[in-house]
Amino acid sequence: METYIKGTYKRSIFSSNDGYKVGLIKIKETDDQDLTDYVGKQFTFTGLFAELNLDEDYIFYGNLVDNEKYGFQYKVNRYEKIMPEDKDGLVIFLSSSIFPGVGEKTAKDIVEILGEDCLSMISDNYECLLMVPKITEKKAIDIRNRLLKYNASYETVVYLTNLGFGMKDALKIYNHYLEDSIRVVESNPYELIDTIDGISFNKVDALRNKVKIEINDERRIYALIVHVMDLLCFSSGDTYLSLDAIYNALNSIYEDSISQETLSFYMMELNALGKVIIDGDKYVLYKYYKDEEYIAQRAFELANRDDTKIDNIEVKIEKLEHFFDINYNDEQKKAIKQAIEKNFSIITGGPGTGKTTIIKGIVELYKMITGYSYEKLVERLVLLAPTGRASKRMSEACAYPASTIHRYLKWNKETNEFGLNERNKANCEFVIIDETSMIDSHLMANFFKAMSYNVKLVFIGDYNQLESVGPGNILKDLIDSEMINTIFLKEIYRQDQNSYITQLAYEVNTGEMTEEFLNKKDDYNFIKCENIDVLKACSDIAKKAIDKGYDLKNVQILAPIYKGDAGIDNLNKVLQKIFNPASNDKNETYDADIIYREGDKVLQLENRIDDNVFNGDIGFIKKIQGTEITIDFDGNIVKYKPKDYKAIKHGYAISIHKSQGSEFEIVIMPIINNYRMMLYRKLVYTGITRAKKSLILVGDPMAFSKAVYNKGNKERKTLLKNMLEDNIK
Repeated sequence: METYIKGTYKRSIFSSNDGYKVGLIKIKETDDQDLTDYVGKQFTFTGLFAELNLDEDYIFYGNLVDNEKYGFQYKVNRYEKIMPEDKDGLVIFLSSSIFPGVGEKTAKDIVEILGEDCLSMISDNYECLLMVPKITEKKAIDIRNRLLKYNASYETVVYLTNLGFGMKDALKIYNHYLEDSIRVVESNPYELIDTIDGISFNKVDALRNKVKIEINDERRIYALIVHVMDLLCFSSGDTYLSLDAIYNALNSIYEDSISQETLSFYMMELNALGKVIIDGDKYVLYKYYKDEEYIAQRAFELANRDDTKIDNIEVKIEKLEHFFDINYNDEQKKAIKQAIEKNFSIITGGPGTGKTTIIKGIVELYKMITGYSYEKLVERLVLLAPTGRASKRMSEACAYPASTIHRYLKWNKETNEFGLNERNKANCEFVIIDETSMIDSHLMANFFKAMSYNVKLVFIGDYNQLESVGPGNILKDLIDSEMINTIFLKEIYRQDQNSYITQLAYEVNTGEMTEEFLNKKDDYNFIKCENIDVLKACSDIAKKAIDKGYDLKNVQILAPIYKGDAGIDNLNKVLQKIFNPASNDKNETYDADIIYREGDKVLQLENRIDDNVFNGDIGFIKKIQGTEITIDFDGNIVKYKPKDYKAIKHGYAISIHKSQGSEFEIVIMPIINNYRMMLYRKLVYTGITRAKKSLILVGDPMAFSKAVYNKGNKERKTLLKNMLEDNIK
């Protein structure tokens, strides 16, 4: 439930360009029982604000939150200014920094002569100030203008919220446009889509009747075309589109049909406006074009810098072998050597080919060569991965700190900006990124923007895994350009070379299956069953694994789709009843038809940097108090209010896409004809390679064979490879 605090704004701790602030308020009054002891004291608040003036009084509406990193803070959802009403308050207000040149004596004179209603009198007519000694007409006009400007920000925000924008969006709009906010919204609200992060086409379009924009208004159609192009790119992963694809998608959702000729005209106009790049028959949203262009430019520059020659590097690699008590094969030695000497290199290989072993070797060799202290080493050598689980796995394997890319780049969820960027470069000199296939064009472009021009990069990943969720095909394009030094790991290098999981992954990847996949192995089994029985079969296998002593965290069911009887959503409902049934000892809360219960396994769906929890992390519900859920992510405790429920799902069964960057001791993967629209080689390969100790496939062998021979998802249409090749020319 929302509470309030009333008090005086005392100090700014942090302020961003779009109005996000962290500050201190001296609390005078509150209805929050947890804050009653702080009345008369200063307390930290956070939120988005149009304008805050020091030593002015405000009412903040929001909730007390416990931030693991910063402690208790008051998170403000909306706020109101409190105009002074008594004489002392009016004198303080009029002599504040809002009115330069009005000292305490003049302020007292204004209040004495005009009375306690002086502010409304001044707002109505500046001439009333001429009754005050020594106030000239010029000064009176200036005081009135400043008072009106002071009031305008809040009035603008009220106007925007009455129009239908939420408080958060209204504040973002005001902080960007200031006094022009109302003019912009009334003249072309679709402009907000380009300038205000988080304001979508659908959000603006829902309000168009209030600003009298017709359905076929050109302002709307331009925005609609860009919106449709963005949707197409996200659904396909492409960064450019054909005119036919845009035409078909546009007419499938647009109320009035548009001819191809008309669409071509609009495209030319969008090109002139700088929103769409037209390259022959390729139509590219400006943002995607600029992202790939920047990646190509920086990759080319790095790849063409002179190598760093290290004396006796072969001898040093021999020392590594003694240190780790290991014998590197020729591929691995070459990968370690070139990672250190080249400015940009890529290492790619399937499961069991020693990618983690190589990362450990590179880290240790870099320590050996630089001789840095631990403190300097952590600053200069950075290990990164796209997900929390992947970075944790990397850190555990190397006994060295690793981070998600978002966290390292200091991503701010409120502003959707990165703290490390072109204007504030990272201080590192050597970066290793694992699971690079998961990184989309936008994140990669922002990563490059934060890197200095003399950084060394090593990208590691599996060329054959699923591509990123967002548009782009970074790892594949970089490798296929043949411009970046790339080492292909082919030799299986796990201690247990008899692992059938690794053999199966190889066969799936090459599309050369044998009948051996039907036979039970030490680490593998295919359990045949009908579509109707797959739900029970998956549940029984998972239960047996838990009964044998395996941790539920490391027994994972992976499926390709969410809907249907054997979809992820239904699997989770069934598995919850088996592994965490209802009990009088366990509190529950609801999100529509979903029951969250103490003890539930859950999956994080989005990055929450401040809470140190990331997309793909798996945790368990530790406690439920009322509607507040407390989740334990491997010792990291995070709290969720109902508005945060969208950031989690049950995690007994998860999608193969969400499993990327993770490994599980036991993977159970249903393969049935009901999934046929999503059964293709790369998806199945990715699911298989998530299994560390045991893999159980459940369902129809014929459906599995079809998946293996179905290359399925079409090649992504991207510009990066061509851009890199154009640099060479």
